[in-house]
Amino acid sequence: MSPDKILFVDDEPMALKYFERLVSPLAPVITAASVEQGKAVLRERGGEIAVLVSDQRMPGAHGNELLRYAREFHPGIVRMLTTAYSELGEAIEAINSGEIYRYITKPWEMGSLHADLRNALELAELRNERDHLVREKLLVQQQQLLGSRLASLAMLGAGLAPGNSSAALQRYARAALAAGCSAPATPWHQWDHAGLLQAEAQRGIAIAQGLARWQAEFGDDRTPERAFALLAQALGAQAQGPSVHLPSAAPLTALLDAAPGELPQTAETAWLAWLLWWNAPVQVQAGGAAGEWIVQAAADAAEPALEPDWLERMIGQLAER
Repeated sequence: MSPDKILFVDDEPMALKYFERLVSPLAPVITAASVEQGKAVLRERGGEIAVLVSDQRMPGAHGNELLRYAREFHPGIVRMLTTAYSELGEAIEAINSGEIYRYITKPWEMGSLHADLRNALELAELRNERDHLVREKLLVQQQQLLGSRLASLAMLGAGLAPGNSSAALQRYARAALAAGCSAPATPWHQWDHAGLLQAEAQRGIAIAQGLARWQAEFGDDRTPERAFALLAQALGAQAQGPSVHLPSAAPLTALLDAAPGELPQTAETAWLAWLLWWNAPVQVQAGGAAGEWIVQAAADAAEPALEPDWLERMIGQLAER
């Protein structure tokens, strides 16, 4: 539901009643008698509010403090200041600092007040539509980022692991999907295309270094008891024979769902490195305790066959997250 209400803040009871009577034909009006009350309304009902109109001169905090608060925590709300003619300097300063869209002088003239508020409501609707489109675009970009990372891991695995690494990468992708891997929360306004490519390249280099280190550290002895003991030690988990109990799903998804710019720690590359090194069927499932995941050896018959288009299908499934 799009925000459609006007919040009016003034310490004068008559002003609150008069404003509501004048403006309610345009939109539902919520009133508050102080800056603190206005902040409380924004915290509780900010998603409903399209326009905020605040008086400047009130006991305690002034209106521009409320407008700054709204700009920080509810930037989509159109902010307006109502002042007396003697306070126009403060209103102009608020406009110049980006705190408000427009000021309304007191006493109000009904035609002018309606016109200003109508324009503000239209601007709020346009902002809401823009934000909706931006959110959809960012969601697509986040989904593409997951797929791109999985493809990069496949290339790194092929270069670092002996023999055919595709089965190990498929096991990694299946485990990540089972563990609920989702698109990383990305502040896209902080990244341009070149910056994101550089950050992801640096991330890929760090992952490659971590994978190479673990391959050397694991050694040549791949007996099940030792292999699962090594995995448990690398992940800081508990080994129970040919199985490992993880306290959370984080190690299963860390290389895919971390935010851009976050370089992986060596321990975060251990799970993929171990899969490439072990290169045998494993079963990954939720454990009995809350948040627990269990990794254990599995028979070949328990694992789906590797199909030629497995990477495309996995990327598609991740993109649906």
